[in-house]
Amino acid sequence: MNTLKTKFAIPLGIAAVIFLAAALSTLVYDYAVSLHDQNHLAQLQPPADVGETKDANDPSQTDVSAGDLSVSVNEIPPPPAHQLVDNPYRESFLANEDMAAWIKIEGTVIDYPVMWTPRDEVYYLYRNFEGKEDKNGCLILDTDSSLDPLTTNLIIHGHNMRSGAMFGSLTDYEDEDYCKEHNIITLHTEEYERRYEVIAVFRSQVYKKTDQVFKFYKFFQANTQEEFDDFYQNIKALSLYDTGVTAEFGNHFITLSTCTYHVEQGRFVVVAKEIETGDWYAPFRETQSENGQETINEPGGQNYERF
Repeated sequence: MNTLKTKFAIPLGIAAVIFLAAALSTLVYDYAVSLHDQNHLAQLQPPADVGETKDANDPSQTDVSAGDLSVSVNEIPPPPAHQLVDNPYRESFLANEDMAAWIKIEGTVIDYPVMWTPRDEVYYLYRNFEGKEDKNGCLILDTDSSLDPLTTNLIIHGHNMRSGAMFGSLTDYEDEDYCKEHNIITLHTEEYERRYEVIAVFRSQVYKKTDQVFKFYKFFQANTQEEFDDFYQNIKALSLYDTGVTAEFGNHFITLSTCTYHVEQGRFVVVAKEIETGDWYAPFRETQSENGQETINEPGGQNYERF
């Protein structure tokens, strides 16, 4: 029996020593881990002398660190919403600061620059793009229209030339089938391409100032539903046929106007509603100039209104 005890006494002693050593190692490890966690936590906290801590849920106060660089989330530029392409009319814009846009209707001769001169609305009435005398003149964006900020309606005036130049072919829209084949009008601005669909075609005239009638050439901005309804209901009532295109408050329009001779100061009018934006153009100016509005005197002091 004593021999048996003796045989187990040494192994049991060794086991006890091993157990105590393992326990001590565990305590030392736990303490080290705890100390590391405390130090790490302290590094994540603001110094004691900082008054207010950042709100982790507020993106504007969150920093993104990369190495030694720290960039505020708010300073990270958003990805571009549109892929920018070169403006096909870049050289024309640069050649003449008066050019506001380029208008094009596929399948027609209407493929011209549109001039805008607030200082003198009729400057290009009998001048070409280079400013030289020309009976054809240029297409003119009405002074009260604006691309920036964008007005509800952009009115473009042009001569009805016998040669078909400028708006000489605009009256072809009297034919409903012709309208269906050429119902999309494209306006290229410096920034992007605007596309419009014809919504109304009608004959009208430039009235005397005292005439209390609908004057299409006086509609530029609809700030209320009532202002929009007055314009929309009138152009629909005047239209030579139903284009099948409808509009609502908030839409934007382009109006093309040229002279006709069914009445004194007659006008033939095509109105189109903006339906989509096409290509977005890459900037090509070092600095964008701002066109300021100027007061325009009535030409010739006539009793009739402009255009």
